[in-house]
Amino acid sequence: MSQQIDTIENKALFETETLPVLPLRGLVAFPEMLIHFDVGRLISMKALEQSMKDNQRLFLVAQRDIRTDTPTADDLYTFGTICTVKQILKLPGDNIRVLVEGTCRAGVEDFFMQDDCMFANVFRVNTEPGRTSQRRKQALVRTLQDHFEEYASLTSHLSNDVLLSVLDGGEPGYLADYVAQNTPIEYETKQELLEELHDVRRLEKVIRVIGNEIEILRIETDLQEKLKEQVDKNQREYYLREQMKVIQTELGEQDIGDEAEEYREKIRALKLSEECETKLLKEAARLEKMQPMSAESGVIRTYLDTCLELPWNTTTKEQFNLKQARKILDRDHYGLGRVKDRIMEFLAVKSLAPQLKGQVLCLVGPPGVGKTSIVRSVAEAMNRKYARMSLGGVRDEADIRGHRKTYIGAMPGRIMTALTQAGSKNCLILMDEIDKMGTDSRGDPAAALLEVLDIEQNNAFRDHFIELPFDLSDVLFITTANSLDTIPRPLLDRMEVIEISSYTEQEKAEIAMRHLLPKQLEKHGLKKANLSLTRETMVYLIDAYTKEAGVRRLEQQIAKVCRKAARIIADDQLDNPQKTTRKRVSVTRSNMEKFLGTPRYKQDNVSKKDEIGVVNGLAWTSVGGEMLQVEVNVVPGTGKLEITGNLGKVMSESAKAAVTYVRSSAKELGIDPMFYKDNDIHIHFPEAAIPKDGPSAGVTMTTAIASALTGIPVRHDVAMTGEVTLRGRVMPIGGLKEKTMAAYRAGMKTVIVPAENEPDLQDIDPIVRENVEFVTAETMKTVLDTALRRNAQESAEVSQLLPDIAAAAPAQANRQGELC
Repeated sequence: MSQQIDTIENKALFETETLPVLPLRGLVAFPEMLIHFDVGRLISMKALEQSMKDNQRLFLVAQRDIRTDTPTADDLYTFGTICTVKQILKLPGDNIRVLVEGTCRAGVEDFFMQDDCMFANVFRVNTEPGRTSQRRKQALVRTLQDHFEEYASLTSHLSNDVLLSVLDGGEPGYLADYVAQNTPIEYETKQELLEELHDVRRLEKVIRVIGNEIEILRIETDLQEKLKEQVDKNQREYYLREQMKVIQTELGEQDIGDEAEEYREKIRALKLSEECETKLLKEAARLEKMQPMSAESGVIRTYLDTCLELPWNTTTKEQFNLKQARKILDRDHYGLGRVKDRIMEFLAVKSLAPQLKGQVLCLVGPPGVGKTSIVRSVAEAMNRKYARMSLGGVRDEADIRGHRKTYIGAMPGRIMTALTQAGSKNCLILMDEIDKMGTDSRGDPAAALLEVLDIEQNNAFRDHFIELPFDLSDVLFITTANSLDTIPRPLLDRMEVIEISSYTEQEKAEIAMRHLLPKQLEKHGLKKANLSLTRETMVYLIDAYTKEAGVRRLEQQIAKVCRKAARIIADDQLDNPQKTTRKRVSVTRSNMEKFLGTPRYKQDNVSKKDEIGVVNGLAWTSVGGEMLQVEVNVVPGTGKLEITGNLGKVMSESAKAAVTYVRSSAKELGIDPMFYKDNDIHIHFPEAAIPKDGPSAGVTMTTAIASALTGIPVRHDVAMTGEVTLRGRVMPIGGLKEKTMAAYRAGMKTVIVPAENEPDLQDIDPIVRENVEFVTAETMKTVLDTALRRNAQESAEVSQLLPDIAAAAPAQANRQGELC
């Protein structure tokens, strides 16, 4: 309205013209829009006659009160539309139907009467597009289109042409006028829209108007539907009830009273606690008072059925024969000694103390090492029912504790569902992939598991759906995970963690020969006599075609060999139908490519001669141990240290520590103490496409730098691992079992390990201990003495100098620790 006032105040800027006035009752004309209406009043007839004499133009303006038959200037709005008469059609009687097209908005300067016709001095008014961004305009247009489409679906007064025109879009001002003209809204609202000169604000007002109309139409629709449903409702229900009685009588079905009594008998037979029995009997009584087909009666039936299916007092007799249990565990799985020992310990204690409650174990290890499958064997060995629940991707707390039964489609949580599935109160429940749980706005499932996995609190676990305390203390929970990093600390504290490392080459070969190969032979319809595959061939298959921590990929490759063999045997039978015995297929290292194609992996590329600045390191990966060579070159330069090979931050820092140690021991090593000023040192780890990180390559880099600076070659049959400090101490590392297996596969004769890792040598594969000599090192002196090919005189000189540094290193480290 402020824009209208400003425009009228500045009307002198516009050209004024005199036009006949045709007052409209309940109608508003908009520019660029066609509108037709019937004319019957004398003042309107005179205006039409005058317009036909004056280029068919006239001024349409709305009356303030539609009940006024002879309007005066005070009865009319001062803002209207200049229009052009397009068509005049005489109707029976004295009425005339007129079709006009709006030209532009116009304001009124004054009204006056002449020859029974009302005239007005009017001035054109232009609209303003505004400074709104094009994106906001597009957003407003789309919003109007969505609202108008919904409005059209709720009303039957709009034609498809109008809807299509709106969906076709256009400028905001035109689209607002078009919708206002073709929508049956009050004329006062249309007049407000006509007087709004800002295109964007007019479009926003139209959106609000259409939104209000949509709400009104929705309410009208709901009222009509409710009114329709209410008609004869009581009489309809009466007929339906009578029909139900007749149908139940004909089918011989029991009525709801008999059903409730049956529930009561089942509840009393369970011999539950007083709290549980009272609650369930109360629900049965509620069911008896309800209509059989009501929605609430269905909810109560579901609730009672779910509660009665739970194993409140059902248990299985456990297996306490330790020899038989161990036999079952060894029958299905090779290795996994820690898991088997822990289960045997549990059974032993349970046999001596039957009151021992359930335990919570967590098996952590890489994929494919048998975490999930061994749990089934554990359940069989203990004679417990088995149920598995996968927690991977679970993000809702209600998945664990259930939904409250007031919600439609509510159901118990996974714990109660697993107990029902197992059918035993002392079952074994496997919670698979517990490290893959997430969290969102619906709650944290890991927090819900805190009570479930706490053996001191889970004797009265309440599911939101069941709403009754259930004793979980007899359940043996075993969880599996690939990593402990994503498991919340409070939850991890409730579990006893058993780490399962990746399989060595020998363990994989044993598993393949004992379990995987017989399984695949049976699966593919082959017998042992039909396929010859020796252990040596299996080892080659593992090395050349698989690279994993577990045996999943290995089983796939064995299955592929069996498929190829089956095809060869089938083709042979077709070619020789008279043959009574099947052909024997032999798979060897030489013909392996015919079955599996070109080998995908090659043996560790280790040098077979002693070289300067080249050292064999050992690395741990998720698929086992690997050889990791380090190459160091010293070239003339300005003292730069170049480290390449896609190394992480920790590994780069280890390289700097190695250089600093060599600088501090330059005199003892027989090199120039100022070597770092006139030389550049380049440390490189081959296979740069593979990211590498960790501190265990410290001794390897130190040895390589010392060899490159002294010119003394490094033994090619020595591998090493360990973290090095600035004082030359060798710190412990992890993954020793996998690393030593990699050294054995590569043909290493000697492996240098940190002295603090000496107890871990007991877990190393026996075949590795038999064929590899292990040297435990506390300081770099031992490492250099073992790895470098010195002559006798050099060895004696270095041995006299390095002990002083090695002895001083622990004292220096202790003082450093005190400062920290």
